Amino acid sequence: MPRADFYLIAKPRFRDEPLRLVAELARKAYDSGQWTLVLARDQAQAEAIDDQLWDMGDDVFIPHQIAGDEEDDECPVLIATPAFDPPLRALVINLRDDAVADGFERVLEVVPADPAAREPLRERWKQYRARGIEPAKHDM
Repeated sequence: MPRADFYLIAKPRFRDEPLRLVAELARKAYDSGQWTLVLARDQAQAEAIDDQLWDMGDDVFIPHQIAGDEEDDECPVLIATPAFDPPLRALVINLRDDAVADGFERVLEVVPADPAAREPLRERWKQYRARGIEPAKHDM
């Protein structure tokens, strides 16, 4: 059964840099051997995530790239803009407005700290539940 985990940004370090949470989730996945697809909202966000993954510390290297070439299948962390539609991976970090279609084992949804920006996430929560997936909430 697929899983959906909602990560609510609460800590100041994530509130100030919400994409840091995305990078840390990708790092945790990479460290555990899970290949990850990050669904970025747009090109600018994809590039910001790329920058975050390069800036995880001198002793940390997370192989990643922005989708768009023939080597996409060889990269453990793939960042996709809406312009690219790569195959889903077992683990998906979703930053887009819509719920992720079937084809994943686990999806991570990052919930902004701003309460006004949370309404689309509430809708996604309902969409996953309607598909028989029981979402879980994690305060970060």
